[in-house]
Amino acid sequence: MTDSPVAAEAEAPAHDAPRPAATRPETGSTNPLRDPRDRRLPHIAGPCSMVMFGVTGDLAKKKLLPAIYDLANRGLLPASFGLVGFGRRDWDDAAFTAYVRECVEAHSRTPFSEDVFDQLAGGLRFVTGEFDDDAAFEHLTEVVGELDRTRGTGGNHAFYLSIPPSAFPDVCGQLADSGLNTSRDGSWRRVVIEKPFGHDLESAQELNAVVEKVFRPEDVFRIDHYLGKETVQNILAFRFANQLFEPVWNANYVDHVQITMAEDIGIGSRAGYYDGIGTARDVIQNHLLQLLALTAMEEPVSFEAADLRAEKEKVFQAVELPVDLALHTARGQYVGGWQGGELVKGYLEEDGIPADSTTETFAAMRLDIATRRWAGVPFYLRAGKRLGRRVTEIAVVFKRAPFLPFRDTDTADLGQNAIVIRVQPDEGVTMRFGSKVPGTQMEVRDVTMDFAYGSSFTEESPEAYERLILDMLLGDPPLFPRQKEVELSWKILDPIVDFWAENTPPSPYRAGTWGPETANEMLARDGRTWRRP
Repeated sequence: MTDSPVAAEAEAPAHDAPRPAATRPETGSTNPLRDPRDRRLPHIAGPCSMVMFGVTGDLAKKKLLPAIYDLANRGLLPASFGLVGFGRRDWDDAAFTAYVRECVEAHSRTPFSEDVFDQLAGGLRFVTGEFDDDAAFEHLTEVVGELDRTRGTGGNHAFYLSIPPSAFPDVCGQLADSGLNTSRDGSWRRVVIEKPFGHDLESAQELNAVVEKVFRPEDVFRIDHYLGKETVQNILAFRFANQLFEPVWNANYVDHVQITMAEDIGIGSRAGYYDGIGTARDVIQNHLLQLLALTAMEEPVSFEAADLRAEKEKVFQAVELPVDLALHTARGQYVGGWQGGELVKGYLEEDGIPADSTTETFAAMRLDIATRRWAGVPFYLRAGKRLGRRVTEIAVVFKRAPFLPFRDTDTADLGQNAIVIRVQPDEGVTMRFGSKVPGTQMEVRDVTMDFAYGSSFTEESPEAYERLILDMLLGDPPLFPRQKEVELSWKILDPIVDFWAENTPPSPYRAGTWGPETANEMLARDGRTWRRP
C-alpha cells in the first residue's frame, strides 16, 4: 500500500459523508487493498503554518519533522502549509531545507517522495535568534506575514514549544510583545507544549499561568504522545463498542489491574534532564495515569473533548492513596549487570550522574479508586529502566471462579483469567483463560487468544505525533489533557514523591531484571504477584 497523497484520498478513512469506500471519487477506480466497509473520510488540515522552537533538538529531528512529512505524504496537509524553524544556528532557508530533508530521509515512516518533499520545501523558512532576542522575533513576524501572502496560510499559525519549560516565559513574552499570539479576521493562533508539564503541582500551575497569560486556554495543546497511539485510543473502542467486556469491567469480577511501562534501556544522554526527576515524574504522572483513567473511566456521553475529559477527571478525583505509603509503594535504581548479552553500567556510573544520586529509575505504587465500579480493586502501576524487556501493557486480572468442581490436581496449573492490552511494541490484545488439556484426564491449563494489529489490518498505524499534530492543526482537542487533568495527576503523585524523598531511598536492582525485591514484596502483602510480560 502506498502513502502517496493521491492514494491517501482513496485509502483514508471516511468520516462525515459515507460513500462507496473502495471507489476513488475523482477517477472512479478502486483500491483493492481498501476495506469496502471503511466509510471514513480523511480530516485534512486547512491553510496554516507551524513555528517550531527547538527545531534542532532530538525530538524534532526524530519525531516531529518526520511526522510533518508523513502527514504531507498521506495528503493530510494542505498545499498552503508553511514550517518555520527558530534556533541559534546561522542557517538560511536552504540550509534548513537540507536539514529537514536529512531528518525525513532518516526517520520518516512513509517512503520518501521527491514531489511531496518539493511541495513541502516551498513553505520551509528559518529564523536565527535567541529566545530573548527582540530583533529575531521581529524577523519571525515578517516571515509569518510573508507566508500568509505567498503561501496562503491565512493567518493561522501554531507555535510548537519543543524547548525546556524554563524557556517558556521568554518565548511566550516575545510572542505576546510581537503580537504573534493574537488572531485576526477569523484566523487562529495555537501553542503546543511538550511534557513535562511542571515537576510538581506548584510548578505546573506556574507554567500554566505563563502560557495562559498569552494564549486562551482553548488554544493551548499539551502533548502526551502516548495518547496519540492507536492502541491507547483502542481502549475506548475495546471497552465501549463491545457488549462482551463492559458488563464484567467492574469490582464484581475484576480482582486487580496492573499497568506496566518497562524499558530495557538506561538513561542514555538524558542525564541532565533525568537526574532529580526520576521515573515517577517522567512517565507515571502522565503516561501511566492517563492509561489508568482510560481503563477505569465511565462511558462518556460522546467522544467530544469536554465529555471525554470530564470522565477522566472524575477518575483522578476518585483516586485514593494507600494509608501506609511505605508498604504500598516501591522505588529502585538499577545497578550494572548483563542485559541482552551486553555488560551495562549502573545508574550511578552513567555519564553526568552524581555518585550520591537518589533519583529512582524504577517506581511502583498501588492506587485505589473510590467509586462503585472499582471499590476494593487495586490498580498497580510500575515503570522502570533497564528492565527485562521493552513493553507497555494494561492487564485486567479477574477473580477466580467462585466454585470449581475439580480436584486440586486438575487445576494446579490454572491461573486467573486476564485481558491484556498491549500498548507497545507488539500492539494488540490477549485474553487468558482455562482450557482442558487433551487426554483422558480432566486437566485444565491456561491458554491465550490473541488479536494483533499487524495481522488484522492492512493499513499501518500512524505514528502518535502524526495524529496529534494533525488534531492540533484541526483544533480537535480530545487527545490533549487540559490543565485540570495535569493538576489532578500531580495531586496524586506529589505526596508519594515527597514521602520517598524523606523516607525511602531507592533499592538497587540488577539490570535486565524486573525491578527491586521491594516491588515484589509490595504485591505479596496483598497476596498477589506481578505479571511477567
